[in-house]
Amino acid sequence: MHSLSTYATPTDNDRSASNLLRSGGLWALAAALTALALLPLPDFWIIQLNYIGIYVLPVLGLVLLTGVCGLTSFGQAAFVGVGAYTSAYLTTQLGLSPWFTLWMGLGLTTASATLIGAITLRMSGHYLPLATMAWALALYYLLGNLDALGKYDGILSVPGLSLFGLDLGKLRLFYALVWALALLACVAVVRLLNSRTGRAIRALAGGTQMAEAMGVDTFRYKVGVFVLAAMLASISGWLFAHFQQTVNPSPFGLKMGIEYLFMAVLGGAAHVWGAAAGAGIVKLLEDQLQVLLPKLIGTSGNYELIVFGILIVLVLKYLPSGLWDAIDRRLPRAPRKQDWAQAPALPMQPKPTTGDVVLDVRAIRKQFGGLVAVNDISFQIRAGQITGLIGPNGAGKSTTFNLVTGVLGLTSGEVLFRGERISGLPSRAIACRGMSRTFQHVKMVPDMTVLENVALGAHLRSGKGALSAMLHWDRAEERQLFAEAERQLRRVGMGAYLHHKAGDLSMGPQRLLEIARALCADPALLLLDEPAAGLRHKEKQELAEVLRTLRAEGMAILLVEHDMGLVMDICDHIVVMEFGTHLMEGTPTEVQQSEKVRAAYLGTEH
Repeated sequence: MHSLSTYATPTDNDRSASNLLRSGGLWALAAALTALALLPLPDFWIIQLNYIGIYVLPVLGLVLLTGVCGLTSFGQAAFVGVGAYTSAYLTTQLGLSPWFTLWMGLGLTTASATLIGAITLRMSGHYLPLATMAWALALYYLLGNLDALGKYDGILSVPGLSLFGLDLGKLRLFYALVWALALLACVAVVRLLNSRTGRAIRALAGGTQMAEAMGVDTFRYKVGVFVLAAMLASISGWLFAHFQQTVNPSPFGLKMGIEYLFMAVLGGAAHVWGAAAGAGIVKLLEDQLQVLLPKLIGTSGNYELIVFGILIVLVLKYLPSGLWDAIDRRLPRAPRKQDWAQAPALPMQPKPTTGDVVLDVRAIRKQFGGLVAVNDISFQIRAGQITGLIGPNGAGKSTTFNLVTGVLGLTSGEVLFRGERISGLPSRAIACRGMSRTFQHVKMVPDMTVLENVALGAHLRSGKGALSAMLHWDRAEERQLFAEAERQLRRVGMGAYLHHKAGDLSMGPQRLLEIARALCADPALLLLDEPAAGLRHKEKQELAEVLRTLRAEGMAILLVEHDMGLVMDICDHIVVMEFGTHLMEGTPTEVQQSEKVRAAYLGTEH
């Protein structure tokens, strides 16, 4: 449907390089880490690498929480402290095995993170960072004032780790454990992000409206990511406690929480491997600056903080997406392996019979204070029918659209979908019942491919969760999702765009992407908010053909559109609004001949 002349098509050599640098990156890193352990490095450098590996875990949590979800948290160090203190206390006071206390720490961390997340993640804007800062400070002073935890002196003589009589406290053995856990965590997060759950998580950064319309329980996902980030931090704290064999509140305060966030930002907050890059650069640079700066300045002090402050300003100015992003953007992207050709079709919902009333809008009203935006509007939509909702600018079309889809709450009236009252339900609950929509201003995840964005539309037609994704138990379902996404893209003429980055598309293809995503939900009612905006003439003709095909298949469609040529060409029934009121409704011919409609659009009777 669209020309691809404006896009660079990857060559076979590009794809080979991409596979080597991207897919083989894990094995390359594992090989490099193994080689470092075998080299006759001084113990000092093995210790440094151990700390870097320990720091990777909480920073990886921030990649998920801040870089992917867009939720800023300064409390990550506090969860490191929960894991460290839980294990230190239980091993020294009760003599429990560190391997058992790891799970105790994870349990306590999960409980506390769930409670804190349930409270703080309802906040928005600057309130969330402030709330996590308060949590970090509260835990720091709690740890420093409890006699049972040694106050600010902390807990001493924490035992090291051993396994089957093998002392893992030896530097190189501990190094192997730390980096094995760090790499496993990185692989798990990569798999998570490349899954149904991961696409839902990635949709959160752009706001919740689109994700909720796709059936994503955004609050539950936010809490889930917050808890997962805290669990990674807790494992880091467990390693820290048994590596240092002593704990005190200092490494778990707000200062370290800020430092973890700095590592994520510097390395690349939206990239899994940015966690390793950021942790490594900050740790090594910090140690070198603590030695060099006093020599240059001639006096001791925490001057490295000044350097870090300047560095973060420069990074935010010139590399706002981090150092790893600068590397990642230069690596060619290989298309996803298309292994879903033989995947069985996703289950489909039973559809209404042609002519059945699918949507019944009864005297809906919306007031904003003293302003009546929608005043007692009523209309019906039937299966196998395209209904247009038109009117001059400010007529209340978008408000009506949002009332029907649950984005806005009704002041009065009711909406019935397939005979069931849906008034007052959230948009995701309405989506569950078989209603899907597009948006007046295109909403998508720019960094995901077209195929991944469309697969998000089938979120409710699948059920594998985070654990299945991290263990790769979801591959069969993923193939089904991508097969359906490809089918819908080809249905709207976007088959050649499967592996393009969605953010690189022009407005017309982005509109078609939204329609394909909505169709991926297998709706009984499709609501299109100005789908022709930005399309060229030929694209509008092909869109009209797609909509006619959907109508012939028995789908009900509600179309809000300013292109009167398109509306009159494809709509079976048209509802006209003016100043929030129902002006008239009828066939396209009746609407065109109406004096009231002419007056509404032209401002005078003829």
